[in-house]
Parts: sequence; C-alpha cells; structure tokens
Amino acid sequence: MADNKKSPALQAGKARGSNAKKRASARTSAAAGRRVSKSAKPDKWAGLEPSSVNRVALSPIPFLPRAAEIYPDRIAVLHGDRQISYREFHERAKRLGSALKKRGIRKGDVIAAMLPNIPAMLDAHFGVPMIGAVLNTINTRLDADTIAYILEHGEAKALITDREFAGVVAAALAKIKRKILVIDHDDPLYTGPGARVGSIEYEALLNEGSSDLAWSLPGDEYAPIALNYTSGTTGRPKGVVYHHRGAFLESAGAIMGWPLPAAPVYLWTLPLFHCNGWCYSWAVTAMAGTHVCLRRVDPVMVFDLIGKHGVTHMCGAPTVLSMLINLPADQRRGFTHKVALQTGGSPPPAKVLKTMKDLGFHVLHIFGMTELHGASTTCATQEAWCTLPDEERAQRMARQGVRMPMIDGHIVGDPRTCKPVRQDGASVGEILIRGNTVMLGYLKDPRATAEAFAGGWMHSGDLAVWHPDNYVEIKDRKKDIIISGGENISSVEIETALYRHPAVALAAAVAQPDDKWGEVPCVFVQLKPDAQVTEADIIEHCRSTLARFKLPKRVVIGEVPVTATGKIQKYVLREQARALGQVA
Repeated sequence: MADNKKSPALQAGKARGSNAKKRASARTSAAAGRRVSKSAKPDKWAGLEPSSVNRVALSPIPFLPRAAEIYPDRIAVLHGDRQISYREFHERAKRLGSALKKRGIRKGDVIAAMLPNIPAMLDAHFGVPMIGAVLNTINTRLDADTIAYILEHGEAKALITDREFAGVVAAALAKIKRKILVIDHDDPLYTGPGARVGSIEYEALLNEGSSDLAWSLPGDEYAPIALNYTSGTTGRPKGVVYHHRGAFLESAGAIMGWPLPAAPVYLWTLPLFHCNGWCYSWAVTAMAGTHVCLRRVDPVMVFDLIGKHGVTHMCGAPTVLSMLINLPADQRRGFTHKVALQTGGSPPPAKVLKTMKDLGFHVLHIFGMTELHGASTTCATQEAWCTLPDEERAQRMARQGVRMPMIDGHIVGDPRTCKPVRQDGASVGEILIRGNTVMLGYLKDPRATAEAFAGGWMHSGDLAVWHPDNYVEIKDRKKDIIISGGENISSVEIETALYRHPAVALAAAVAQPDDKWGEVPCVFVQLKPDAQVTEADIIEHCRSTLARFKLPKRVVIGEVPVTATGKIQKYVLREQARALGQVA
C-alpha cells in the first residue's frame, strides 16, 4: 500500500462511493413513483459497486515497499562486493524520487536513463514512477544522433548516465536544443575512460532526497510508467508507452508463467533497458528476490556469479547461450543446482538445448515484443515430451508456445481480416494479441498506433503457424520473408538448418536482390572459434534439410552484427546483401 494514505486512488474511490450512493438514491425514488409488478424481483446485485475499500490502482511500485516491510534485511541487490538490503533499496528509491521532485520534476515528466545493469537502474524503476514521472531507459549501444532524437522526442527533463557512455552522451546533448538536468553515475566497478558530463553525481543527488517521501499510486492505473523505444530498424525508433496496469500484470504473468518462486536469485544478463528487463525489474522484487547486477555479459563472470551466489534464474538472447556454450571448459566455474534460463529470438537448436542442459541450465523459449511489456507466450513444457528423442523434443521446445496467463487473446490470424487461420501447423498468419499488457500506443504517432491496433488486435509483424495443440511457431517477420520466383521462403527455416552445422555460432538469412528471381537467400555465418568452413560446405550442409529453391545462393562468413540485446541486426545485413551485387 502507498505511503501516502490520501492517495489519488483512494480519493477517487471515495468519489465513486459517493456517486454510487446518489445513483442508488435516485433509483429508489424512481421506483417509488412507479407501479411495481408483483412478479418483479429486486436486483440482488444492486448497490454493490467498487469503492476505496476494494478498488486500488494496479501498479508494480508497491512491490518494493512490501518486500522492504517483510524482509528488510534480506539482500535485494548485489553489485560486486556491495550488498544492498531491501530496507536500503526502498530508501534509495524514495530518495531518488524526492531529489528529482525537489529539482522540479513533476507528474508526467520523462526521466531518461543511460545505464548498464547496476543498482541505480533498479532504483530508477521504482523511484521515478513513485512521483508520477515516466522512466525512459535508453539502449546503451545507440549512436549519438539516435540518443539525441529519443531525448527530444520523449521530451526528457533529466538524464541519468553512466560515465562509460560519456562520449556518446556528450555528443547527443550537443545536438539537442534545450538544457536538461544531467546526472552522472560514477560506478566504482567501472575503471575505463569517460569524463563526467552532468551537473551532479548520482549518489550526491540521492543525498539531496528524503527517505520520507510520501508517494502515492496513480489516480489512473493506465497512467504512463515507462517509455521504451523500438530498435528503429526501419526509420526512426518509435516510443512505446507502458502503463502501470500493464507493468503490474506483465510482472504477475511472468511470475506465474515461468514460474518465479519466492526469493529467487536473478542474474541480470538481460539488459534492463530492454522492455524494463522484460518487467523482471519489478517481478523479482515482487518475490523479494536478489538482483545480481552485471555491467556486461562476460561468460566467465556469468559462471562465477552462478556458483558464488547460487543464481536460480536468468534471461538472455540466443547469443548469451552461444557465449556460455563456447566458453572453454577450464574457464567455467561449476555448480550443482539447475539454473532456469529464459530466451527469446531465434529458436534454440537441439544441440544447443542439449549442451545447455548438460551445463546445468533448463532453457525455456518465449516470444514477446517491446509493444507488449515483454513476453506474451511461453513454450510450456509437456510431460509427454520427456520421452521423445532429443531432436523431436527440441523441435517442440523451440516453438514460441502458448499464451501466458495475463494474455486475454492470442491467435494466428489473417492480418487483413483478423480471422484465425487453421490450426494445422502449416497455414501461415500473423501473431495477433489482445489484452492488458498491450502498450497504450506509440508516443506522438497516432497513425502508427492505429495501424498496430487495426481490427481490434495488436499486430506483431511476426508470421507464424498454429499447431493443433495450440502452440504457435514463428516462421518469419513480415519484413524478413524472402520471396523468390513467387515462392515464400522462411529465413527462420534457413537459419534453423544453418545452426545444425557444428561450426556455426551465429547465422542469419536475408533477401538479396536478383534480376531473375526477384530475391534469393543470402546467408551470413559467424563461426565458432578455430572453426574452418567454406561457403560450399555450408551450402552442401543445407541440402540435407532444405528444398532446392530454399538453398542459400551466397554465404558470407565473418562476424555477424548484433544489438545490445543480442538480436541480429538484419537491416545491416540486408544493406550488405544489396551491395554484394548479383549472384554469379
């Protein structure tokens, strides 16, 4: 419950209660003036309406004060040798909110954060919304021009930035036309270059605030809580607006859908800037778990932290799995317990799932997007799969799965009519979603919002098939489908074949322009360390699983570019493929 007993939610509840009494009185008066039939029965539900007693705005903010109230001395955050209790975590969040408020930040103002996975980023997930402000976490791998665009488009009033990003942040600030409050974060664990660019250091700002902050829940649970920008692979990134209700329900759904037990030990291998850490920033706190911070994904450190702190849960893109698998055995610290690992993106091949299992990880494949507050489907494991051969079991586990508990509607449908396709595992449609965790919309972009919500569904842009057992399986992004000679070729199908090659670490298939066929498949392959494979070897390997017209016409071997969240940058590869010219 909020610290402020006279919250807007309670005041609104009193108003609703007063209005309910007035309506009940009006109904009574009206009934007295009418002749009531002897057969008419009174409405037994009359007068039962929401009030301040049973209606409070849904928000993830109360997760922290509750955890601090029940487990004040439990370790909430670990960062290097530093331990932060739930009592201290709660006080830091309130001090941040109080200090920002003293500096003129008001309800609805945007506070940007350019931070790695460190305690300050967790503080911001509670301290910023405590005063009704909106948290805008920025991708730490963006260029200065894009950062400047986000600060301007979101109208950020303040920016909290780590010293590691001083160079790009300084360049971005030089591009915007107004002054904003810039707060430097000087992390003792960062020893690299980077000057301070702000007017105050983060810990000094916290000292300006008070731990007695009287915060309140939002009067409207659909009030904005966070602003997240899409990857911007086609033009400028779009600002996705999250709401308190959606953040609460995504957190609750994540807890139920994984499931997340009491007091988990969660390792932050997933960037907190990405969908607010898929809302695990709030979910882990709801379960009074321990957040183990990690500035960057270092596989040696990952194994070390798992063994040292008894990590139970972590999330990451397929590249994280690849990094763990490819780490030499003599550099891995062993552990005896099982670690639950949730991954999105490209479906993990059978060999990856088996190797991860042998290393002590139980991998769960999920699907989601920025516009959905995070995950919306999970590949829930069926007991019957345990008896299947490795390859067949992996095929089941690599699907995107079934809807999570908080998702109201989830179908594979025709993107024009929004009618479901046949559940035959072959008919292709678009994944369409409806429910409380869908974004409010795109900031300052009603046209894009209308397009995304066409037909009363959130259009994911992902093409998939729907199996008879209700599991969905993504075949491609709309923009990634390769149309060659009138045939649709799934880039995901080609990539799945490529990942079966023992030398392949990363793979991506894109369309390359072709005068005869319109488009042909061009693949980019990153090999494992010390592996040696030729273009001919890769194409020959694909012949065993792909139809002839789906075979790669060109193979480029080298480093595959990825985003900070581990997603392969296909728009970069498409440009490279266009530049390669015609296939001989």
